[in-house]
Amino acid sequence: MAFWIIQETTGMTRFDVCMHTDTKNIPNLEIILKKLSEYIPIQYIFGHSEWLGLDLRVTEATLIPRPETAELVTLVSDQQSAVGNQQSGYRVLDIGTGCGCIALALKQRHPEWTVHGLDKSREALQIARTNARNNHLDVEFFEADILTDDISGYDMIVSNPPYIRPSERCTMTENTLRYEPGEALFVPEDDPLLFYRRIAQLHRAPELWLEISETQSEALIDMLLSEDYEAECLQDMYEKPRFIHARKSR
Repeated sequence: MAFWIIQETTGMTRFDVCMHTDTKNIPNLEIILKKLSEYIPIQYIFGHSEWLGLDLRVTEATLIPRPETAELVTLVSDQQSAVGNQQSGYRVLDIGTGCGCIALALKQRHPEWTVHGLDKSREALQIARTNARNNHLDVEFFEADILTDDISGYDMIVSNPPYIRPSERCTMTENTLRYEPGEALFVPEDDPLLFYRRIAQLHRAPELWLEISETQSEALIDMLLSEDYEAECLQDMYEKPRFIHARKSR
């Protein structure tokens, strides 16, 4: 975090600092430290996040991209490359796109694909479109509510939807609770699979890649099996059951 502050405010690189290049005063250091003491995420302070080679604008209307979600993108990309899926026009939808991180990272790795992202937040969609322009990636973003709107015609859906129950707030950091958008995090206490069920029932793409809480992965697999998907669970870097890959069984 210290290196990040120095680089953002002075332009000095980590190498410059380590090599004892002439140091500079850090502009607005007191203001930055005050914001950090108020638990404002550093990504929101500087207005962007470096993630999977992308420079992404983020605001309090969007979640901050996580390392686990970067793992999801890598899994999707590696698996599709392994099966030789380089089809022009292969249609991929990122549901709950937020700042557009998943959709943009997939398009960067597979420029031959047609990649779309949807969200019901207009403010988040504005950020996603800005990120597409700034990173020179041709991804279309549109407004929709996955709980009610019928979205079809995609070969694969990728999603990191809300899955945190209110009772789990005690396990979360103040940074997240105070500043990241609750509608992108929380689900009803008695229905943690709400968004996954709608993805499986309403959209029914032949292939799904989903990020999920480690406490709900088994329940999600059972639900997908009941909807005629064959599903497997993959672990994240912390060896937690975090990702679900599913295909239609018929």
